[in-house]
Amino acid sequence: MPDSPQDVHKKSLGRKGEKLAEKYLKSAGYKILRKNYRTPFGEADLIAEDGEETVFVEVKTRSSDAFGRPAEAVSAAKRNRYLKIARYYWLETGREPDARFDVVEVWADGRINHLKNAF
Repeated sequence: MPDSPQDVHKKSLGRKGEKLAEKYLKSAGYKILRKNYRTPFGEADLIAEDGEETVFVEVKTRSSDAFGRPAEAVSAAKRNRYLKIARYYWLETGREPDARFDVVEVWADGRINHLKNAF
């Protein structure tokens, strides 16, 4: 069954948000290590390096605040998945588990809000 126009719009908006978040993080001095990192536990939008710290980044993009801020959509289940994704990444890469979990909120009009240590 093909995606509905609404689903296509959401995916397009999400991709735009991830690109804007990546550009923002790079301009803030982060090194992007992985994009759309897939594991058996789910996907991390971005994995970056901030100094010596590995940063797992969930990007949430919205066209408006009508249904709340983008970060409010990061559920407890999503946070738990990110912990599993991080463990998988550490085992795969052998990197030390000095990490944090950030959320980058992106709005369709280009506004960005970076929440460090969001969970």
